[in-house]
Amino acid sequence: MSSSATQVASPRNRAVEIASQIAIVVAASFFVAICARIYIPLPGTPVPLTVQNLGVLLVGLALGSRRGFAALALYLAEGASGLPVFSPHGLGGIAQILGPTGGYLVAYPFVAALTGYIFERGKATFAQAAFASLAGEVLLFTFGISWLYVLTHSLARALSFGLYWFIFAEVIKIMLAAGVVRSWQALFARN
Repeated sequence: MSSSATQVASPRNRAVEIASQIAIVVAASFFVAICARIYIPLPGTPVPLTVQNLGVLLVGLALGSRRGFAALALYLAEGASGLPVFSPHGLGGIAQILGPTGGYLVAYPFVAALTGYIFERGKATFAQAAFASLAGEVLLFTFGISWLYVLTHSLARALSFGLYWFIFAEVIKIMLAAGVVRSWQALFARN
């Protein structure tokens, strides 16, 4: 009798686990959307300074590579479908993905995956989180500046628009993400 009760409970527990993982991924995509609403338009560049990529780093560190990638892929799908999840600084939807910030946006799932992958492979320390975040930022700016280069046909302009304005803020975001994730580790189960 107990064996049949275990067989019935197992699929139910699996369904609950799947539903909770889906809820975490959806919540993470909304978290990044909220972070996108906090921005400062900068003079001389079409790329605003946002808290959005801090959210991407936190999602990657907290959820790991697979769930982080899924959350940010969902985020892109939400934005592409017209939901107001991107920074209000741009046009929204597909136009925003094709605009000056498109390289950064397209990079987000890969940034979360890389950050999560590096962090989940090492000892969960501040230094490991900071290193994982730095690697994610390098990937983010590689995508972003490459796309700006495609749009401007000038590496100097791409760097001016997409890098120089942001270096100081990104260092702060890396340190903040590494510090915050230490307190989040108790909240998120890592698989």
